[in-house]
Amino acid sequence: MHLDHVGISVVDLDKAAAWYRAALGLREEFSFALPRYDLCGLVLIRPTGDRVELLERAGSQPGPAAPDPNTAALTRGYGHMALRVDDVDATFDQLLAAGASARMSPRPAPEPGVRMAFVADPEGNLIELLHRGSS
Repeated sequence: MHLDHVGISVVDLDKAAAWYRAALGLREEFSFALPRYDLCGLVLIRPTGDRVELLERAGSQPGPAAPDPNTAALTRGYGHMALRVDDVDATFDQLLAAGASARMSPRPAPEPGVRMAFVADPEGNLIELLHRGSS
């Protein structure tokens, strides 16, 4: 068994998709619409097969947007997605330049030998960056 995708409800599908394409190098795999629910979506994929599904539905309301991962842990349910990267510091800087906001600067993780950081996409969704190797 392996994780297939992470689904994120967004206010503006086109704007969110453009950011994920530019910031994370994702490409469109397919799009879909469910007119009965006034819902449309887009699945983006990385060359490694990792997917992010973006969903836009009329009338959706924002949920709690945690300012950092420690606050996110106070709300049960989805808290963040994590991406394994080769260089946490460089990826952190790259995502900030692409419009993400810093939520936790690069640092050693609680797990020995792991380096981590957190950013938020333009809609406030938390993204953890991890490098498993020497800190």
